[in-house]
Amino acid sequence: MAMQWKHMRFTYTEANLLPDNHEFNEEYLQFLNKFGEEGNLIILGVKDSSLFQPENFKAWSQLARELETFDEVELSLSIGDLKKLEKEKNKDEFALVPFIQDSLPNEEQLSRYRYELFNKLPFYEGLVYSPSKESVRTAIYLKKSIVNTPARRDFIVNDLIPAVEAFEARTGIDVYTSGMPYIRTLNSQNIINEIGKFIGAALLVTSLIFFFFFRSFRATFISMVTVIIGVMWAFGILGLLHYEITVLTALIPPLIIVIGIPNCIFLINKYQQEIKSHGNQAKSLQRVITKVGNATLMTNVTTASGFATFILTNSKLLKEFGTVASINIIVIFLLSLFIIPIVYSYMAVPKYKHLKHLNKRWIGRFVNWMERMVRGHRIAIYAVTVILLCTSIIGINKIKLSGSLIEDLPKKEAFYADIKFFEQQYEGIMPLEILVDTKRKKGVMKLATLKRMDELEQYLQEIPELSKTLSITDLVKYSKQAYYNSNPEYYQLPNSQERTFILSYAKSSAENTNLLSSYVDSTGQFARITTFMKDTPTERFDRIEEDIRAKIAKIFPADRYDVSITGKAFIFEKGTKYLVNNLILSLSLAILLIAIFMAWMFRNLKMILVSLIPNLLPLLITAGLMGYLGVPIKPSTILVFSIAFGISVDDTIHFLAKYRQELMVNNWKIKRSVYAALKETGVSMFYTSIVLFFGFSVFTISSFGGTVALGALVSATLLFAMLANLLLLPSLLLSLERSIANQQTLKKPALEIIPSPEAEEMVDSEVEV
Repeated sequence: MAMQWKHMRFTYTEANLLPDNHEFNEEYLQFLNKFGEEGNLIILGVKDSSLFQPENFKAWSQLARELETFDEVELSLSIGDLKKLEKEKNKDEFALVPFIQDSLPNEEQLSRYRYELFNKLPFYEGLVYSPSKESVRTAIYLKKSIVNTPARRDFIVNDLIPAVEAFEARTGIDVYTSGMPYIRTLNSQNIINEIGKFIGAALLVTSLIFFFFFRSFRATFISMVTVIIGVMWAFGILGLLHYEITVLTALIPPLIIVIGIPNCIFLINKYQQEIKSHGNQAKSLQRVITKVGNATLMTNVTTASGFATFILTNSKLLKEFGTVASINIIVIFLLSLFIIPIVYSYMAVPKYKHLKHLNKRWIGRFVNWMERMVRGHRIAIYAVTVILLCTSIIGINKIKLSGSLIEDLPKKEAFYADIKFFEQQYEGIMPLEILVDTKRKKGVMKLATLKRMDELEQYLQEIPELSKTLSITDLVKYSKQAYYNSNPEYYQLPNSQERTFILSYAKSSAENTNLLSSYVDSTGQFARITTFMKDTPTERFDRIEEDIRAKIAKIFPADRYDVSITGKAFIFEKGTKYLVNNLILSLSLAILLIAIFMAWMFRNLKMILVSLIPNLLPLLITAGLMGYLGVPIKPSTILVFSIAFGISVDDTIHFLAKYRQELMVNNWKIKRSVYAALKETGVSMFYTSIVLFFGFSVFTISSFGGTVALGALVSATLLFAMLANLLLLPSLLLSLERSIANQQTLKKPALEIIPSPEAEEMVDSEVEV
């Protein structure tokens, strides 16, 4: 497996949550085919009036020129090398002349240029200077071919960031950097750093708790070696399948630690109980494998099936996560089942000091408290359950949906502050694209089309969440302004008298200047309108989309134009919604699968209901908590339910498997069997739930909001699940004892569990344990 690590690679693209054949994805691919990768813009912004001092201005212009010399950069657009359209006197075309014509302008000249830029060149508003005229920016366009490759990361980390830092050190001016390639690179770097942090923290937390329970370096060391091998396999399987490491698959190694340790606890705890009971090592190991191995196999299969339901979604991201997670859960089970009994078979029988933890008074008190509650306070348990259920349902109605691209980004990182700067100054950061298909070649440059596009752009600019638009209409307006001697009052579309000569000017200048080749395709049939969107709540986004579609239908006749909305922000928003619907399906499938397992174990409908209630209740409580705490449903938090359900069912299976064994031994006396099962499995369930609680809490040290929410919510769910399985489940079994006490339940045992004839004599000593 370690040999496969070389095939691991980190993802360089955003998570596309929609399936490839989805209508919105197909529109986005059509857009990319016409105009190439849209997320290739890096922006450097400055909000400091001292930039227009000669020394600082020279350094700013040099920075842009220096960056443009790199192979990865297509072009840069900075104040120092801006071009201005001017009408050529004797030709029917415009010439591009440098905006700043002095090689070393002094302060007075710079002040004049600044005034001209802010007041006489509306074409550059939102492109080079902010609508509020408080800040300016340099645009760096990367080559589209490198945007989704490691070359992008190398350029940003090794070239761009050092160049910007050198400028800041030299001038004392703060530079804000943003743009999709930059955000993605720093974000990926954060994920890489966090994988190591998670694995270290998960190992530390689980080993400390393990040692606290068992007070044995030997048991702790064996368990740690087992889960470390599991982590190595996890990375190996990622390499073997040639999957990329994404935000989700990065969670798998620590997840394996957290899920692997309970396996070790059940196996070692059972081995020590057996040794304490009769001292025979071979018999103890055999029973560990036959009794606990069987139940642990069931629990791991249910956990794996909880993750495997993600494979049935159409999202590539979730399919890969589900595949790797479910394979690794089965692998960690096999590793612990092979390694632990084999290692113990070579070791001496545990001494009394290794078994002392089984006599811990506080554990005894905890088990007695549970038994007391189940015996005498069943009505109270049911009352609390109903109250929690009602409160949760109210909370569930408050849950909101979030499809924000930047919500989960690390809030403490400098690049998050930079994103907020551009969102405030330039009214948006997430690219939203509108693709206009005129259905005929050279249809874009027809005046009727330009007027329709301009009407839509005017409407878009009235929406507070959207920035100033960019499209071919800007160049046509600028051409008219240039034709009328650069008078800004003429920055508008030509009228029908002017159109012939101004459009011919604009066409020839567009060909010569290559100014807007990225806004009209080579055939002149397709045009794009680009705007940038603020971080917007999902409900508001839906409303905006609805309004824009209504406006498009009004402006562009459907028989002559095809207009689609697309862009990264749009696709992510739609992907989130798609994911929510898919995960409701996958959770339902997980519940169905587990119901089938229970039916196979017990052949009784009531037992299926009894086993599902304690596991569905914690999910409802967690969903209610999300509503009250304002945690939205988003790609990261939606995983909570499938993960928590798959893991919490483990406790139910352990309890019911033990209860089934006790029924056989106790001649189907339900009360006696319930208390015996509670006494034996209560300790292991308590241990594993504590390990899982603290193990998942490790994710709260993440700087990503989604991972923190995932960790905290799964931890809370598992804590509720432990209490439900230790109090509600036995109570339900006792309350329904008459209706489920028939021997039919046990006529065809699905798990042959106690082969030995001395089982009857064993009962008393086991109950004691």
